[in-house]
Amino acid sequence: MRRLLIALLPVAVLLCLTMQGVPGRTAGAAEAKGTGAGGRVSDDAASLELKREQLAEREAALKAKEEALNKLSSNLDSRLAELSAAKKGIDASLAVKKKQDDERYKKMIKIYKGLKPDQAGELLNKLDGKMVIELLNQMDQKTAVKLIPFINQPRVLEWTRLNLADR
Repeated sequence: MRRLLIALLPVAVLLCLTMQGVPGRTAGAAEAKGTGAGGRVSDDAASLELKREQLAEREAALKAKEEALNKLSSNLDSRLAELSAAKKGIDASLAVKKKQDDERYKKMIKIYKGLKPDQAGELLNKLDGKMVIELLNQMDQKTAVKLIPFINQPRVLEWTRLNLADR
């Protein structure tokens, strides 16, 4: 009980001091408060109405922005679908082209296999180095062994380096 009184004493002192410092805290103050509060209430109502109008404007602006964003989003989705379809088409055409290129390489290899090794080597020496290396990579080991003595040695060495570098 004693602790409770000690704890409440500063609160009571503070309350007394604040009551003394406020002018017009009497019965007449209540009357003055009634007239002054009426003006304040109307100011508060006007400010609340103004805030409501501002919020309504903001809400309308947000709705307009949201609709614009939704339109942009749907536009982007449709463009993404178009790009995806175009990518599929390009991938399909690349696969077809790769298959055709592989078939042409196989035909060329058959042609070079059918030639005598010295004739094939002579023709290969006239081709670009990268093409020769690619053809040698596509050939079976037996054919490549027959052609190596007739191909320029720097190309054969380059082919060897590239094959060993892959390991």
